[in-house]
Formats: sequence, structure tokens, C-alpha cells
Amino acid sequence: MVAVSANRLELLQIADAVAREKTIDRGIVIAAMEDAIAKAARSRYGQETDIHAEINPRTGELRLARHLLVVDEVENSATEITLDGARRHNPAAQVGDTIADTLPPFDFGRIAAQSAKQVIVQKVREAERDRQYDEFKDRISEVVNGLVKRVEYGNVVVDLGRGEAILRRDELLPREVVKTGDRIRAYIYDVRREPRGPQIFLSRTHPQFMAKLFAQEVPEIYDGIVEIKAVARDPGSRAKIAVISRDQSVDPVGACVGMRGSRVQAVVNELQGEKIDIIPWNPDIATFIVNALAPAEVVKVVLDEDRERIEVVVPDAQLSLAIGRRGQNVRLASQLTGWDIDILTEQEESERRQKEFAERTKMFAEALDLDEMMGQLLTSEGFTSVEEIAYVPVSELASIEGFDEETAAELQARALKHLSDVEEALDNERRELGVEDDLKTVPGVTSKMLVAFGKNDIKSVEDLAGCATDDLVGWTERKDGETVRFPGALDGFELSREDAESLIMQARIAAGWISADEAEAQAEAAPDSEPA
Repeated sequence: MVAVSANRLELLQIADAVAREKTIDRGIVIAAMEDAIAKAARSRYGQETDIHAEINPRTGELRLARHLLVVDEVENSATEITLDGARRHNPAAQVGDTIADTLPPFDFGRIAAQSAKQVIVQKVREAERDRQYDEFKDRISEVVNGLVKRVEYGNVVVDLGRGEAILRRDELLPREVVKTGDRIRAYIYDVRREPRGPQIFLSRTHPQFMAKLFAQEVPEIYDGIVEIKAVARDPGSRAKIAVISRDQSVDPVGACVGMRGSRVQAVVNELQGEKIDIIPWNPDIATFIVNALAPAEVVKVVLDEDRERIEVVVPDAQLSLAIGRRGQNVRLASQLTGWDIDILTEQEESERRQKEFAERTKMFAEALDLDEMMGQLLTSEGFTSVEEIAYVPVSELASIEGFDEETAAELQARALKHLSDVEEALDNERRELGVEDDLKTVPGVTSKMLVAFGKNDIKSVEDLAGCATDDLVGWTERKDGETVRFPGALDGFELSREDAESLIMQARIAAGWISADEAEAQAEAAPDSEPA
């Protein structure tokens, strides 16, 4: 294959054949052959010798040359040459130049030829891996067809024609049986360089696999008239897909269902009978969530936009339908919308409202020294805390039926007195717990928080600055197959992770660990990450 005595045409024919078979560039094969011939030549002339081989890509002519460094005094004759000796080859040679000394052609021995063959095989394999990686790294998120080559411990090796891919057991649909020789369709979700070559990872459970299948079956999606906004899947069982139309004359749900359900049925068949709910997407989150909970009917929704949480009230008879078997319907609706969904029956909501009304009435009566009727009146007017009464304009209180300016002013005075008493009690408790005064100056920290900090051994600005977000808001861990929640120092304060991160960052600024500009730069660079 690589003997120098081979005629020029044979060398080029070998390079062309290998390049065609491995679908790699001919120049890479020729370069590999040059390296192999140079290595074989070094086995004859000495391993220290700097030998270069060059094959003319048009004529196939081979040139062997030994490179020698021009020096004043030769220490190693295998790599160096004197200035006088160099000038016999090139009269213009100077110290520091490199001279190419042409070598005569020769026949390889058996061992040298075998070694050269290994070099070529290795170089060609590396080039093949590079070609495969370069080809597939830009095909992430594509759906590909392949042939099942073999099944190893439940993992499926798929031949894609110009490369092999792996379909792991957990990326197959549940109860899906795959045999060698089967044709299979899957989604490329990752391509990585690894020592054993590029690894192409396929999935049939990825939500985007379903989206891509719909794009193949529904021309309106492929043309961009209908857009898939979100997908949620319980692979092999049930899925929800939210769609919207850019053309008012095109019904997005009807386009995805197709004539007599032909389009959606084609996707269902590919996914082994996975039931698919096609839902119209809506920019109004409440409407979208109501649509996502279909087929259950929704009576009322209450949004908490700060926490991205929604409370949904359904008729008593619809509760099991809204939740779904093993919570599947509400879980998929939550994944689809990105919001946490709490489902209540009308009866549960009524009981909860009555309980909240009674608790607030009692709280107002005790805090402001009122009778039950006045407490009920404030609650029914929508007041939820003593703070609201203390800081609302007096005119607003006076406008309540049965109240006058004097009553309103007295109520507000009592509210301010109550808040002052509570603040004083919290401040005394904070001192008893050993919480330093400086911690009060950190923006966002309240007296109630200071007491909570003291109970959790956070007693100085440095202590708070050294906290992680989990220390404040808590965290969850899986233990013995169950999710266990560990409370944070500010549990019960309804503090978001972003708010907790901001508190910690403010403490770090106050402690002098970081400047305000650096904190702002960090927040802009990594808005979703926890402070270091």
C-alpha cells in the first residue's frame, strides 16, 4: 500500500480509493501517506533524523528530504550541518537556516511497511472522526432516520449512514421494543467530542421530537404560518402541545389535527399511541392555563404573577378530570405554561375564603381593639393587613359606609400604635438574640427578618454576606426515593430566590466584599445564577 517502489499512479489511486471509502478529503489521505513514509524512512536513517516526505497530488511523484539546521559547530550530525557543508547545497545559506538534503528512494522492510500502514490507518480514522463531528454538530435538533445496528444492554446503536449514534434506554419510549435491522426515527439532542470519537445522542422522548414530527406532518408549521409555542410530554402516555396561527384565516388546532385526524394520528402512531392534546396558545396567561387544563372546565382563576403561581377553581365533579390520573393532566399543563398550578374545588375555595375572612376579622379586632362587626367591615372592604390601614389615605377609610373622618383617624392612629409596638417587641427580641445593629442597615432587611436571622445564627452583616441562597429560602433533596424539603432561615416570608440573592448581594456590598458596580456587573452577566 505504501511502498516507495510503487509507481506514481498507484499512490494516487490508493489515496483516491481511501478518500472515497471513508468520505474524507483526498488531501488528508495524501498527508497521512506522507507522514507514514517519513516515519518508515526514519526507521532506516535514524529516529532523530528530521525527514519529510512530499507526494505531488497531481503526478504522484514522491520526494524524500532530510532537514538539517545550519550551525557553526555540529553537535548532532543527524539534525545539524556546518555552514561550509550547507553552502555546497545552497551558496546563500546562513547560520540558523534549514537545508533540505534530498534522499534516494528505497524499498521498505516488512516492519517499516507495517508501521507506515498503522500511521495511515490512525490518521484516516482521526480525519473520519473530525468529518463526522463537523457534519453532525450542526444537525443538533434535527430528526433523522436510521437503521438499528445493534442493541447493547437496552441502549440502541443506530446507523445513520455517515455515522453511528446512540439511543439510550431512557430516551426510548416506555415499553418500546427495538430489534436489529429496524428502521427508527429519532431527534438529535447532543453531539460531543470524546476520546473514542464523536458521540451522537438521539432521543424519542424529547419534547422537541414531537414538535419536529408535527412540522413534518403539518405544512402550515413547516411554512411558519402555524407556530408551536410549547410542548409538554409524559413520553408514551400523554402530551400537550400549544399552537398559534400567524394567519387569522388558519385555525392552528384544526391544521394540526388534519382531515379526520390524519395528521395528528400520524404523529400518535410514530409515538406508540401517545395521546396528544392540541391547545390554542394565548398571550393572556390565565386564558392559556384554562385552555391547557382541558378537558376540565374552570370556574375561576387567581393569578400570583410575582411567584408565577395560579390558583384554579373547578366544579366539585371536575376535580379528578382536572388533576388527571396520577396528577398527569395538571402536571403537563404546568410544564406547558411554566406556572405552578393549584387546583381547588368550589367547596374548598368557599371554605378557605370563610376561614381567611374569620382570621382577618379576628386579627383586626385584636390588633386595633375593635368589635367583631368593625373587623368584618374592614375585611369585607378588602383590607388584608394592619399596614394597609396605617398608611392608606384617611379619606379612603372615611369613605367606608358607617365611618366618618374622626373614626378613620382613630383607626389609623391605633394601627400606627400597633405597628410601633410590634416593631419595638421585634427589636428587643433581636437584641436578646445577639443580632448586631449594622444588620438593620442592609437594604431589604426587616425587623421580622432580623429575629429570624438571630434564630438561625446569622448575627452580623458578614454572616449574611457569607450565606448562599438555599440558606435563606431552603432547598430540597431526594432521600430514599422521596423528596425532602429543608427549610431556610427566611421560610414563611414568601421570599423569591431573586429577592434572597439581592439581600445577600446587598450584605456583601455593606461588608465591603464587593462594590455596587461589581455587583451590578455580576447580575447582568449571570441573571439566573446564584452569587458566588
